[in-house]
Amino acid sequence: MYFSLKELLLRNLYDILTYIVDFHLRLIALFNRKLALGVKGRKITFEKIKGYIGETEKTIWFHCASLGEYEQGLPVFEAIRSDHPDHKILLSFFSPSGYEIRKDSPIADLVVYLPLDTKRNARQFLDLLHPELIVFVKYEIWPNYLFEIKERKIKAILISALFRPDQTYFKSPGRWMLKSLDAFSWIFVQDDASVDLLKDHDITHVSRSGDTRFDRVSRQLSADNTMNFINEFIDGKLCVVAGSTWPEGEILFSKFINTDQTETKYIIAPHNIKTHEIQRLNNSLSKPTVLYSEMHGVELKQQKVLILDTIGLLSKVYASADIAYVGGAIGTSGLHNTLEPAVFGIPIIIGKNYQRFPEAHDMIRQGGMFAFSELSELDYILSQLISEKGKRELAGYKNRNYIEKNTGAVVQIMSYLRK
Repeated sequence: MYFSLKELLLRNLYDILTYIVDFHLRLIALFNRKLALGVKGRKITFEKIKGYIGETEKTIWFHCASLGEYEQGLPVFEAIRSDHPDHKILLSFFSPSGYEIRKDSPIADLVVYLPLDTKRNARQFLDLLHPELIVFVKYEIWPNYLFEIKERKIKAILISALFRPDQTYFKSPGRWMLKSLDAFSWIFVQDDASVDLLKDHDITHVSRSGDTRFDRVSRQLSADNTMNFINEFIDGKLCVVAGSTWPEGEILFSKFINTDQTETKYIIAPHNIKTHEIQRLNNSLSKPTVLYSEMHGVELKQQKVLILDTIGLLSKVYASADIAYVGGAIGTSGLHNTLEPAVFGIPIIIGKNYQRFPEAHDMIRQGGMFAFSELSELDYILSQLISEKGKRELAGYKNRNYIEKNTGAVVQIMSYLRK
């Protein structure tokens, strides 16, 4: 691969800066538990691979930044695993929020932290793993790893990718990183804008497949989503589920609940289930409220609010909802998964900071999703949806139809891999 002198200098500078970042991460990790998990985990990655992957074994490598990308890639991972039962599969994460939750994932034989993107780490990682196929998800563009993959002629694909003009590799001095995209034999992107942007930069091995998350959430329809305690709590009443909520949204949502005079039931699944956060939320509610962890012996149908101070239930709970609120777009935290409730054909309410989420733009434009920034807007939207069955059902139908029209990314990706 040819590099100009300027590009070589920038690449070497990037390598040096990565070592500097590594040094500072180790220092900060002394005072930050989350960073400490990543620093400690990366220290043992090479030893873990040495102890589990033999020199002659056939391997496949899946890489995700964090938990969201893992969920996004999972339908493809499962299909590849089914096609290659004789391969050992390594799954890597960059973030502790992915690794710590999915370190025992059955999709992989070994789960590790990805070492930082230096030339030396990339060579050692690939020497030990010697994969026949590599799958990166969404935003994972690590130039040193990708240049080394290209040099070794390993088959690699990028799936569910999104590209925007404001990303580093479309601006000087980061434009040299675009050459690393040549490592991918094919790039599957979510939208036409990404295709056009890449082609404007002479990257043509790209096609729009859509987002694999649509395939992922569609599977939830065939699952058993019944939970007796949820049915007991709802007791045949209208139900609003607030999923993956953050404090800034909970403040507004709680105020609405406290003034609601209808028989509507509310289920809240906070993003952060630490004890003090759950207690803060509970204290903000004046209506009869019960925690999931304390519901034993409580007559649930007499409660107006159920707080899920646990994880792993939300995708099933949405199946019992008539309306959903999805958190993360009121403040600076990113919007959480709106496709999970959309698949059940219900209207969705979100905050107005959704600019980086194309599915939110689509569902708002089609009339199945509604955005707010202050209590008066939330009050208006939610009151209408609660009182007007026709409006509620039409919005829900539009969301379900949107999901159905956008499934099929996995089929396209696997058709390419099976050629």
